[in-house]
Amino acid sequence: MKYVGAHVSATGGVFNAPLNAMEIGAKAFALFTKNQKRWDAKPFDNKTLDLWFKNLETSGIQAKHILPHDSYLINLGHPEEEKLIKSREAFIDEMQRCEILGLDRLNFHPGSHLQKFSKKAVDYDDLLQSAELQCLEVIAESINIALDKTSGVTAVIENTAGQGSNLGYKFEHLAYIIDKVEDKSRVGVCIDTCHMFTAGYDIRTREAYDKTWGDFDKIVGREFLKGMHINDSKPPLGSRVDRHHSLGEGEIGWDAFKFIMNDERMDDIPLVLETIDETIWPDEIKAMYELVEK
Repeated sequence: MKYVGAHVSATGGVFNAPLNAMEIGAKAFALFTKNQKRWDAKPFDNKTLDLWFKNLETSGIQAKHILPHDSYLINLGHPEEEKLIKSREAFIDEMQRCEILGLDRLNFHPGSHLQKFSKKAVDYDDLLQSAELQCLEVIAESINIALDKTSGVTAVIENTAGQGSNLGYKFEHLAYIIDKVEDKSRVGVCIDTCHMFTAGYDIRTREAYDKTWGDFDKIVGREFLKGMHINDSKPPLGSRVDRHHSLGEGEIGWDAFKFIMNDERMDDIPLVLETIDETIWPDEIKAMYELVEK
């Protein structure tokens, strides 16, 4: 069974997120558990927690169908020690906030090398490869540190479009990080369809879709798929630019989303819209369910 929703607002308190999800007919949702543009956050008070659990029960949405996202300020692969430590501390805090809310996964962008890692290289391409490798090692170490200091929450790595120095745009990046994570039971992947597409993985035709997901199964492993972000793309295939679009309005088109809604890989995980017009989210959610073949 598929569980489709959207990244809803938690303005006014996290307890509003389940209500906002209900309003759009969602069976899953994503949220920020704190202001994503700030490093610090007040601890949850008892009133907030009571309302959160009450509203979550009212919504009927299970914890495993909720995909909280960490702050965009966090870079678990930062090349500068002081900023890396700050990112790691913030990530641990985000994991702990999920624990308190009874949530079992936290979605995050893996990290960026910012072209600052240094290592002797014979040419620019070699330097870039070495920077990527060093950054992936740091990201994996960051995850291991966070998992060691928390419990019950899975670190869910989101693939990226590969814009700038962001890593995670190749399946091999995701596989490398997972291989270095000590507790494989607490690491997973969230695949964003826009990011996948602009990173060069085509899903528009049956043949292309099957090849891309076959590669994912071989390189990463379908057992690590813990959620998806469902977005069309403004930029073309392989552009390495991250610009989401409403479903069916971009370069990907509806066929790919029909394939997803009839693919058993996506059963029982949160499928979360991050499309650009939240006023049509109810329509997009309904349209996704209409793609399911009877």
